[in-house]
Amino acid sequence: MGTRQNISSSTDWILIGLYAVLVILGWLNIYSAVYSEQHSYLLDMTRNHGRQLVWIASSLLIILLVMLTDPKFFNAFAYVIYAITILALIAVLLFGKEVSGSKSWLGFGNVGLQPSEFAKIGTALALSRFLGGLNVRMDSLQTRLTVALIIGLPAALTLLQHDTGSALVFLSFFLVLYREGLSGNILLFGFIAIFLFIVTLLVDKIIILIGLALLGLGTYMMMKRNKRILWVLLWMFVGSAGFVFTVDYAFHEILKEHQRSRIEVLLGQKTDLKGAGYNVHQSKIAIGSGGWVGKGFLQGTQTKYNFVPEQSTDFIFCTVGEEWGFLGSSLLLILFLWLFTRLLGQAERQRSVFSRVYGYSVASILFFHFAINIGMTIGLIPVIGIPLPYISYGGSSLWAFTLMLFVFIRLDTYRLNLL
Repeated sequence: MGTRQNISSSTDWILIGLYAVLVILGWLNIYSAVYSEQHSYLLDMTRNHGRQLVWIASSLLIILLVMLTDPKFFNAFAYVIYAITILALIAVLLFGKEVSGSKSWLGFGNVGLQPSEFAKIGTALALSRFLGGLNVRMDSLQTRLTVALIIGLPAALTLLQHDTGSALVFLSFFLVLYREGLSGNILLFGFIAIFLFIVTLLVDKIIILIGLALLGLGTYMMMKRNKRILWVLLWMFVGSAGFVFTVDYAFHEILKEHQRSRIEVLLGQKTDLKGAGYNVHQSKIAIGSGGWVGKGFLQGTQTKYNFVPEQSTDFIFCTVGEEWGFLGSSLLLILFLWLFTRLLGQAERQRSVFSRVYGYSVASILFFHFAINIGMTIGLIPVIGIPLPYISYGGSSLWAFTLMLFVFIRLDTYRLNLL
């Protein structure tokens, strides 16, 4: 009895409350997105809202199991869990079924599971275990190579499943590494690479190279013609030039046609309102039509007449915008931001590196999903198809996000003890 009271008093009930509110709001929007008078029954298993209730109920069992587990288990078996998720990703490549062009699901009768969702948890645990070890320093080449392997292996296996969206989520771990001492220059180079990639698609390569040369020359003159700076700038120019000339190959040979089309539509290079640009165009119409207060629950016309594909999964936010309007959408964003800031605050107060790194991993993964999903529904980034945590329909995603969050909540209950 004393142990239960101790867990209860040290549990972060605010995080649990935010989770519960988001899950409930998610279910309401899924119900609204697929609602029809012929299928209004809450437990209608032929509709997404009925199936989502089953996923929610089963998530409660996951929560119970996690909260009853000794927190030291997650540290002790971190590598084992990581290995299991890697084997599951390999199994998908061998035995998986294809859904919407991605071979990323394992079928169990009428139930399908997406191992890439759980691989994020395995990677977070393995990364936390490694960085929590003795004498691990981010400025060590061995550390960086090991970290790159831990993150890169599941990302590569996910990419082989043609699930680009889920593979990109593994980039969120670099935010965690930055907190643990990774040089900001690496993040800066990443942003520069993204910038050069976009500019190369819009501007002639010769103009880009001239601009880079002038920028380097100006920097050299400002640095009072320092020879060391000159060599650094020369190497940066060569590297940038090489990157610029590989963009075309990456764009045309690595990306698929539908991915290229989405990027071209986003950059304004072409208009395809009946093809690659259709989903985003209809999504923006739905969100914009909601006005300040929305059309009301179950009253979304864009939703009811199926103008927006995947409106209960990847494009669930357009249902929020249409029926809840600007105010309701803002409330949802505030709840998410509260969740992120709460996670970061709780991660910072952990006494073990393992728990801190894991907390930052959870916050980073959830934030990446949040930013990408909402960004694509309002046309700020290309459509890559990842769910909005706790809001989008899907059993694998809800289970994974629930497990991910409550493992940290359980670790947080043990924060006064070193793992």
